[in-house]
Amino acid sequence: MDGHISSRGRENEGSVDDEPYNILPLHDMLADHDALRFPEVRAAHAALQAVGDLSRPQGWRHGMDLLDWLGVLFGFQAGNVKNQREHLVLLLANDQMRIHPPPDPVDRMDARVVRKLRKKVLKNYVNWCSYLRKKSNLWLKNQVNEQRDLLYISLYLLIWGESANLRFMPECLCFIFHNMANELNRVLEHYIDDTGRPAQPAYTGSNAFLEKVVTPLYDIVRAEALACHEGKAPHSAWRNYDDMNEYFWSKRCFSQLSWPLNRSCSFMVDPSADRGKFFGQRRVGKTGFVEQRSFWNIYRSFHHLWTGYILLLQAMVILAFNSDSTPWKQLTERSVQAKLLTIFITWAGLRILQAVLDLVMQFRIISVGNILTGLRMVLKIVVASGWTVVFVVLYIRMWNQRNSVGSWSGRARTAFLQFLEAAAVFIIPEVLALTSFVLPWIRILVEQSEWKFFHILTWWFQARWFVARGLREGVWDNFKYTSFWFLVLLTKIAFSYFLQIKPLVDPTRELLDLKNVDYAWHEFWSGSNRFSVLVLWAPVVLIYFMDTQIWYTVFSSLIGALVGLFAHLGEIRNLPQLKLRFPFFASAVFFNLMPEDSYITARPWGNVSKSIKDVWHRVKLRYGFGTIYRKLEPGSLEAGKFAYLWNSIMENFREEDIISDKELELLEIPAPAWNISVVQWPSVLLSNELQLALRQAQAWTGKDDKRLWRKVCRSEYRRCAVIECFESTKHVLMRIVKLKTREYEIIDNILSDINSSLASYRFLENYAVRELPEVHARVLALVTILEKKPVDEDIPALVQALQNLFEVVVRDLQLEKEDSMSARVTTGLASELLFLDAIELPHHDDEAFFRQLRRFKTTLSTREAMNNIPRNLEARRRIAFFSNSLFMKMPHAPPVEKMLAFSVLTPYYSEDVMYSREKLLAQNEDGISILYYLNKIYPDEWENFMERMRREEGIKDIKDLWSLEKALQLRLWASYRGQTLARTVRGMTYYHKALQMLSYLDGVSEVDMRQGIELMTASVRGGRTNSIASAEINSNGSQRLSLGSSGRSNTGELFKKSQQQATASMKFTYVVTCQIYGAQKAKKEVQAEDILYLLQKHEALRVAYVDEVATGNGKKYYSVLVKYDDIMEKEVEIYRVQLPGPLKLGEGKPENQNHAIIFTRGDAVQTIDMNQDNYFEEALKARNLLQEFTRKYGIRRPQILGVREHIFTGSVSSLAWFMSAQETSFVTLGQRVLANPLKIRMHYGHPDVFDRLWFITRGGISKASRVINISEDIFAGFNCTLRGGNVTHHEYIQVGKGRDVGLNQTALFEAKVASGNGEQILSRDVYRLGHHLDFFRMLSFYYTTVGFFISNMMVVLTVYAFLWGRAYLALSGLENAASGTLASGALTASINQQFIVQLGIFTALPMIVENTIEHGFASSVWDFLTMQLQLSSVFFTFSLGTRAHFFGRTVLHGGAKYRATGRGFVVVHEKFAHIYRLFSRSHFVKAIELILLLIVYMSFSSVGKSTTSYILITFSSWFLALSWILAPFLFNPSGFDWLKTVEDFEDFLDWIWYRGGISVKSDQSWEVWWNEEQEHLRSTGFWGKVLEIVLSLRFFVFQYGVVYHMHIAADSTSILVYLLSWICVAGSLFIYIVLMLAANRYSMNNHIYFRAIQALVIFLMVLLIVVLVEFTSFQILDVLLSILAFVPTGWGFLSIALVFRHFLERLKLWPLVISVARMYELGFGVIVFTPVAVLSWLPGFQSMQTRILFNEAFSRGLHISRILVGKRPNPGF
Repeated sequence: MDGHISSRGRENEGSVDDEPYNILPLHDMLADHDALRFPEVRAAHAALQAVGDLSRPQGWRHGMDLLDWLGVLFGFQAGNVKNQREHLVLLLANDQMRIHPPPDPVDRMDARVVRKLRKKVLKNYVNWCSYLRKKSNLWLKNQVNEQRDLLYISLYLLIWGESANLRFMPECLCFIFHNMANELNRVLEHYIDDTGRPAQPAYTGSNAFLEKVVTPLYDIVRAEALACHEGKAPHSAWRNYDDMNEYFWSKRCFSQLSWPLNRSCSFMVDPSADRGKFFGQRRVGKTGFVEQRSFWNIYRSFHHLWTGYILLLQAMVILAFNSDSTPWKQLTERSVQAKLLTIFITWAGLRILQAVLDLVMQFRIISVGNILTGLRMVLKIVVASGWTVVFVVLYIRMWNQRNSVGSWSGRARTAFLQFLEAAAVFIIPEVLALTSFVLPWIRILVEQSEWKFFHILTWWFQARWFVARGLREGVWDNFKYTSFWFLVLLTKIAFSYFLQIKPLVDPTRELLDLKNVDYAWHEFWSGSNRFSVLVLWAPVVLIYFMDTQIWYTVFSSLIGALVGLFAHLGEIRNLPQLKLRFPFFASAVFFNLMPEDSYITARPWGNVSKSIKDVWHRVKLRYGFGTIYRKLEPGSLEAGKFAYLWNSIMENFREEDIISDKELELLEIPAPAWNISVVQWPSVLLSNELQLALRQAQAWTGKDDKRLWRKVCRSEYRRCAVIECFESTKHVLMRIVKLKTREYEIIDNILSDINSSLASYRFLENYAVRELPEVHARVLALVTILEKKPVDEDIPALVQALQNLFEVVVRDLQLEKEDSMSARVTTGLASELLFLDAIELPHHDDEAFFRQLRRFKTTLSTREAMNNIPRNLEARRRIAFFSNSLFMKMPHAPPVEKMLAFSVLTPYYSEDVMYSREKLLAQNEDGISILYYLNKIYPDEWENFMERMRREEGIKDIKDLWSLEKALQLRLWASYRGQTLARTVRGMTYYHKALQMLSYLDGVSEVDMRQGIELMTASVRGGRTNSIASAEINSNGSQRLSLGSSGRSNTGELFKKSQQQATASMKFTYVVTCQIYGAQKAKKEVQAEDILYLLQKHEALRVAYVDEVATGNGKKYYSVLVKYDDIMEKEVEIYRVQLPGPLKLGEGKPENQNHAIIFTRGDAVQTIDMNQDNYFEEALKARNLLQEFTRKYGIRRPQILGVREHIFTGSVSSLAWFMSAQETSFVTLGQRVLANPLKIRMHYGHPDVFDRLWFITRGGISKASRVINISEDIFAGFNCTLRGGNVTHHEYIQVGKGRDVGLNQTALFEAKVASGNGEQILSRDVYRLGHHLDFFRMLSFYYTTVGFFISNMMVVLTVYAFLWGRAYLALSGLENAASGTLASGALTASINQQFIVQLGIFTALPMIVENTIEHGFASSVWDFLTMQLQLSSVFFTFSLGTRAHFFGRTVLHGGAKYRATGRGFVVVHEKFAHIYRLFSRSHFVKAIELILLLIVYMSFSSVGKSTTSYILITFSSWFLALSWILAPFLFNPSGFDWLKTVEDFEDFLDWIWYRGGISVKSDQSWEVWWNEEQEHLRSTGFWGKVLEIVLSLRFFVFQYGVVYHMHIAADSTSILVYLLSWICVAGSLFIYIVLMLAANRYSMNNHIYFRAIQALVIFLMVLLIVVLVEFTSFQILDVLLSILAFVPTGWGFLSIALVFRHFLERLKLWPLVISVARMYELGFGVIVFTPVAVLSWLPGFQSMQTRILFNEAFSRGLHISRILVGKRPNPGF
C-alpha cells in the first residue's frame, strides 16, 4: 500500500538498534525508550537476569537470563525464548504496577508478585497432581525463592509457547511440565546421574524440545486426525483432542508413556497400524467417553430431565383417569396413592434403560486398565433390573391383599407400607443429591476431595473425571435459579394437567369403547382402537415434552426485564432524556471513568463503608438527589477533563462521518474563551433556552429580581445561556470597538451600569425588561454581520448595527436615565452617529473567535429545541447508550498504569480486508454497484464524507476522489460500512487510542489541560490553524498537537505522547491471526497489500501468520508475528517459532486462534470475530470491564466476562431487521438471564473477555476436534464451567457485530448453528454438564443450548404427528365413526401452542420485552406490528424448519460442516435454481409432503366438508407449509419480477438436464448436486440407515389409504385391493423403463422412433383408461387419486434406494434411480415454481414485495426502488 502514513512520533527511539522488537526492546535496556523508564519493567528484567550460581550448560553466553538458561538446557527455540521473555516481563511488570503499597525500592521485583503469578500459571498443574495423587515437582521448601518461582513459570510458558497443537491438551502439558520440572530440580539440586556426571535433561540440544517431545506427540495427534477422513469417519473410530488429553487423567501416562517418551507404548501407536480388537488391543482407544451418533444421546445426556417428565406424565394420567375431582383431593385417597406407586416401576425401568445405554454406547472405553468402569455399568443394569422386579412383585402383592381384604387395612396397609419402605431405599441417591443441593459445600467437598473414602463413596453414582467436580453455586444463587424454575415448572404442570391431559380422558375412553367401526380400508386390528388413541395422544405428548421451552421463554423474558430495569437499562433512550441528565452526566463520567483516590491511597474504613458510599453516590447521580456529586466549575481541571473527553468522542464521530462539521460544533464543549463565567454546555443543550428566558422576563410583572432569577435558574441550561450570552455580548462589543475611544468608554459605562444593577438586584427597577426582545434582535443582527467575516466595505453595515443597538439600549431599555453613568456620558449624543472611526475588525484567521461567535449566534437565534441533532440514527443511539451506561453499576476505573493488561485476538482467513476499487464499481445484473448501494443506504454519512473530503482534500465531486492515489479514502469509507477486516481493526485499535487519552487525563495538570483543550479545539478541523497553535492528525486518528508559532521541536510536545503510547502499548495488544498472509504475500494478492496498509495505519496492530518454507525434506511450518516499523518504513518480523507440522488438524478457526495466542499479552484476551466493530466511547470503559475480574460473583471470581453486542446490519432490509432484532434480544436479555439468576451463561462466540492465564493453562479459548467441535466457541464456555469457572454478563459496554442480511445467508448460518448443536449433543462436555450440574442448573443449560433445537424439532414433529394422525383417521374411516369424540380441547390447545412457537415466540417475545425496556412500550408495539406486516412470522416459521432439519439430520447421520455464509450486501436477485438447491431437502420436499397430507385430509375427512372447521384445525399447518415454500421468494429481491421469473425457470431446466462431468460443480449440474446432497447417507452408521428406511416407509401409507377410496375399489376393504394396486406401481415403473431405454437408444439418432414409442405408450394408457371406465367402476377422478397414491410410493422407494446405493450400483440399477430422481426433482421444482409464477404474473405484487422487503429503507427515504429496477446510476459510481 503506497498511501502516505505519517510518522507516529516515536522520536525517542533513535538509540534503539535495528533488531526488531514487539513492545519492549529488551535486547537493549539502555535504549532511550519510554517503556523502559517504568521501574517495574526494569525490575522484571533484572529479576530474569539474576542467574546467580546456576550451572552453565553448553551453549551458555554472557548476558543470558533465566529463559536463555532454560532454552539452552532443554533445547527450546530462540524465537520461543524471545517471545516468552517479553511475555513474562510484561506479566510481572503489570502485576507489580498494581500492588499497594508499592515495593521499596520500586525497581526491585516484589516476591509477592512472582509468587502470585506462579500460583496462577501452575494452578491447573497443582490440581492435576492432586487428582492423580502425585507429588508436585514444585520444590519450594516453604520459603520464598524468587528465582525458582521464575524458573517454574518460565519453564511452563516455554513449554506452552512451543507446543503448537498440543496446547489443546492442557493435562498433556502438565505431564510434560511435571517431568521437565523434575529434571530442572535435579539440575538445580546438583544431582548426579548413574554415570557419575551432573544430572542432565533427557532431551537437550538445539530444538530438542520441538523435535523430541512435541513432534512425536504431534505426529500421533495428526495420525488420529487423518483417521477421521475429513470428518466422515464415526467419532468412535478415532481419538480427538479430548481423548488424547484425557489419557493423561490416569496414572498410566506415567507407567506406559513414561519419560523419556516411550514411542512404542500403546498411546503412540498409529491408528492405521492398529489391528487390535477391544480387549488387549495395542493402541489406546477412546478414553473417558465415546461419541456415538444416536438420538438416544438426547435422553442419555439429560436422563434426569426426561425421567422427571415421564414420571410426571404418568402421575398426571393416573390422576386424570381416576376421577373428575381435583388432583389435591384425589391424593388423599389411598387407592390413588397406590396407583401412583407405579411411577417407581417406571422409574426403575428408566434406570435400566440408562444403564443399558451407558453400556452399549460406552463399551469401547472398557479395557483392562479400567475394568471397574465396565463392572459398574453391568452392576447398574443388574441392580436396576432387581429394583424393577421388586417393585412389580410388591405392587402385585399389594393389590392382591387389597382385593382379598376389600379395604386398605390390615395386610393391605402393611403391603402398602412395605412398598413405601422399598421406595424410600430406592430414592436414597436422590435424597443425597437433594442434600448436596441444599448444602452445596458438602458436594464440593466430596467431589473435589482426593480421599479414597470419598472416591469409593461416589464410585457407584458416576465416573470420576478430572473435570466436572464441585459444580455448585452459593446458597443465594441456588435460591434464585431454583425459584425461577419452580415458577416455570409449576405453570407448566398446571397447564399440562388441566389443558392437555385432562381434556383427553373422555375422548380416549370413548375411542376405546367404540365398537363395530365401519373401516374404509382393510383394518388389521379391527377389535381395538388403541392405535387411534396413540394417534390422538401423539401431538399432545410431543407438545407436553416441548412446552417447557415456551414457559421458559415467557418467564425468562419477564425476569430479564426486571433484571434490566434494576440495572437501569434504557433510562436514557434519546437525546431529550440525556439533556435532562447532562448537568450531572459529567459527574457520572468522573465517578466511573476517572480513577478514584482509593487506587492511590488506601481508605481506612474498608470495603463495607466504600460500598455503601458508592451506592449512595450512584443514587444521587442517577436521580439527582441532594447536591450534585461533583459540580463542574468553569475553568477547573474537572471541567477541562470532561470537555476533553466529550470532545474526543464527538471528534471520533466526525472522523467516522456520522456527524457533520456543523453538528460537531453544536455538540462539542468549547474551550474556555471570552471570560465566560459559567460552564459552556454544548450548543444543542442551550438551544431555545435564551428565548424561553426572554419570554419569562417579558411576562414578569413584579419588581423582585431574585424571584425572577430563581425562576430562570430552575433550568441549569437557561441560567448558563443567559449568562453566557450576556458575557459574550460584552466580549464582542469590547472586541470590535477600539480601545481609548469615546465609543469604548460609552459601552464600558453602559455595561458597568447593567452589572451594577444585576449585582444589587435592581435590574427590574432600572431597565424595561419588555424591551429585552428588541435588544436581543439588535444583538443578533450585529452577530450575523460579524459571522460573515466582514471586510472594510462592510464597516458601514456594522456601524449601523452598533448604532441601532446603542439606541435601543439608551432610549428604550433604560428607565432611570438621569441617574446613570452612561446617561451622563451619552448626553447630547442621541442624534450623533457613533462608531464611524471606532471599529476594529477581527482578523479573518482568528478561527477561535469566529468559532465562538458561531456558537454565540446559535444560542441567540435558535427558537426550538435541537432534538434532531445529530440526525444520524447511529450517532444518536451511541450517545444515548454511552450516557445511559455511565449511570449503570460498574467497577471504578483504576489509573491506566494500574489496570489489567489485555489483548484482542481476531482470526482472519481470506475475507475482504478492504473493498477494492474494482469491487466497489463492479455492477450486478441490474447495474448497481456496492458504492452506489452504500451511497443510498447511508446518505447522511455520504454527505458528511464528501464534506470532509472537500475540507481535507479540496475535492469537488466523486470523480475527484478517484484521482487520489488508489482512492484510499473512498475505499476506507466503504469498507467501514461493510463487514471487513479494516472495520474490525479500526474498532479494536480504539482501545489503544482510548488508553493513550486516559493515560494523559490521569496525569494532566490544570494548565496543561487548558492549553490542550485550546489546541484541540483549534485543530478540530484539519488544516485550520490560528496564530497560537497548529495541530496534526496522524494516520491512526489520534491527535498530536505541537506549538506551531514558537517553533519548538516535538521534544516539547504538549501531551508527552510517547509516554502515553508506551503506557497504552504495555496495557493493550491487538493480534490479527491472518493464517495464510504469507501465501498471500507470495502471490501478491490484494489482501496482503491491504493488510500491510492496516499495519502501517495502526500502531497497536500485529499480524500473526503461518509461514510455509520449502526444504529438501519437505516443508517446514512457522508461527510468525510481524509489525510495521516506522523507522525502517517496512514490515518487520518480530518472532518466528517453528511448528511440528501443518497447523490445521481439526477445525480451522480454533487452530488459527491457537497458533497466534502465544503472541498475545496481558491478563485478559478478548475474542473478536471479523464481522465485529468497536466504538471509541465504549473503549473508554475497558478499564472498568477488566476490573470485573477482581470481583466475586457468587462464590467465584469470573473467568469469562460476557459483553453486550449491538447488531449494526439491521437497516439494510426487513430481513436484516428481523435478524438484528432476534440477535439483539439473544445477546442482551437472553444472556442477562443466563448470567443472573440462572448462573449458566456460556460463551457463544461473542466479544467475551477471557481470563487469559486461566484459559491458556486449561486448553485455550476454544476446542478444535474435527466436526464434534464445529461450534468451537461454545466449548470454551463448556470447558470453563466444567473446570469450575464462572461466566458473567455486563451490559454497560457494547461491541458492534454484523449479521447475515439475506435469507440464503441467514439459512446457512442457522444450518451451521443447528448442525453444531447436533454435534454438541454427542459430546462429552454436554454429557458431563447434564450429569454433574444440579437439576435446576441442568434445566437452564438444556433449554438454552441443545434443548432449544430439540424443542424446535419437536414442534415440527408435532405438525407431522398431527397431520399423519388426522390422515390415518380420515383414510381409515374412523373419523366418521368418532367425529364428536375427536374434537378434543387438548388437541386444540396443543396445536395452538405449536402455532405460537411456529410464529416465533422463542424470539419474538424476548424481542418485544427488550425493546420495551430500551425503547419504550409504544415503540416496541409499533415495531412488532410493523414486523408482522413485513411477514416476520413467515421468516420465523421458515427458520424453524431450517433448525429442525439440520439438527435432526446431524444427530441422525452427521454431516455437520462449516458453511461460509458470506458477509456481503444482499441486493442481488437469487436465481430459482440456487434457491432450490439450498432449500429443497430442508423445506420444499417437507412442505410438499405436508400439503399432500392436508389435501388427503380435506378430501377424505368429514371435517373437510366443513370449510370453517377445516380451516380452524389446519390453518397453522397450511401456514407452515406455505411459508416453507414461499419464504425464499418473498425475501428474494425481485423475487416476483415476471421477466426474472421466466429466466429463472429456464435456468432451472438447464440445471436439471445437464448431466455433468469431470470438474463440474453442483451449481452447474443437478446430478452433481444430488450426489453431494446424499453424502451424509454414505457416512452414516448402521442405525442411521435403519432409521432412514423406517422413516421412508411412511410414504407407502398414502397408497394403502387412498386405493380403498378409489371408485374402482367398489367400497371393498379386502387386502386384495391393496395388493392389486401394486400392479399399477409395477406397470408405471415398466413404462418408465421402456421410455428411458427408448430415449437412450433413439432420442439422439432416430428421433422418429422415440416419438413413435411415446405415442404408442400414450395410446395404450388412454385405451386402458377407456376400458376401465367402460367395464369397471373406474372414474376419471381415480386418475388423480392414483397420482396421490402412487407418487409418494415412488418417493419412498427412492429414499430407501439411496440407503442401498452401493448394492444398487453393483446391480447396474443406479442409472435408473438417478433418472427417476431427476423426474421427481423436476416435479418438485414445478410445484414450488407454480405459486411463484402466479404471484409474479399478478400486477402490483412485485411492488408490494419490494415494499415488504425494504420497508426500513423506504421509511428512511432511500431510493431502493431505483436500486431494484436496475436504473443505471451516475457514471461516477
